Amino acid sequence: MNSLKVIAFDADDTLWHNEAFFQETEKKFFELLENYLPQHTTARELLKTEIDNLPLYGYGIKAFMLSMIETAMRVTNHTIPNEAIERIIGYGKEMLNMPVAVMDGVEEVLTQLKGRYRLVLATKGDLLDQERKLKKSGLEKYFHHIEIMSEKKEADYQKLIKHLDIAAAEFAMVGNSLKSDVMPVLALGAHGFHIPYHVTWAHERVDTVIEDKRLQQLGSIREILNYL
Repeated sequence: MNSLKVIAFDADDTLWHNEAFFQETEKKFFELLENYLPQHTTARELLKTEIDNLPLYGYGIKAFMLSMIETAMRVTNHTIPNEAIERIIGYGKEMLNMPVAVMDGVEEVLTQLKGRYRLVLATKGDLLDQERKLKKSGLEKYFHHIEIMSEKKEADYQKLIKHLDIAAAEFAMVGNSLKSDVMPVLALGAHGFHIPYHVTWAHERVDTVIEDKRLQQLGSIREILNYL
């Protein structure tokens, strides 16, 4: 840890709450289509649509909204009324207008680390939506650099590390997703801090057990101060 120069933070479900809002909206969507399919079947169909659409739409609320509309049309054989499509669009707009709820301990940790390390926000998703959430959060002032990625794979982190002009061993990533925030950076020789969130999108779940001295499992973001 003594070699670290840059600490990068994921945003959604690491700095502020996010996935819980998606799951609340999913529940309303499943109830909307209950006359056509059981909720668990609609859930499976929606996830398939979202994954199929990732190369086209990427991540975020707008991509989620489009996938809900596409799923609704497919599973109802295009018989879903226009009013229901309007409701789905309304669900998405509600999400886009939600206040940003910063997680407990986040500002305390960022305040203590700022000045000792270069702090970076490294998140994926829709550019406009992530910029909106960052502005609403009031956390922008803590970060030396903002990186909003289309994906979070090894090549994406390699590009970021190169841009920051540091070695991989001087970089640490803090996030809630083993798949997106931890495994790619460990593969590059960087460090990872994993802070699980109480709900995780199915596409981000992995069953891998990681044993690596460069990975620290944390119960809360405050625990990072025990290592830095």
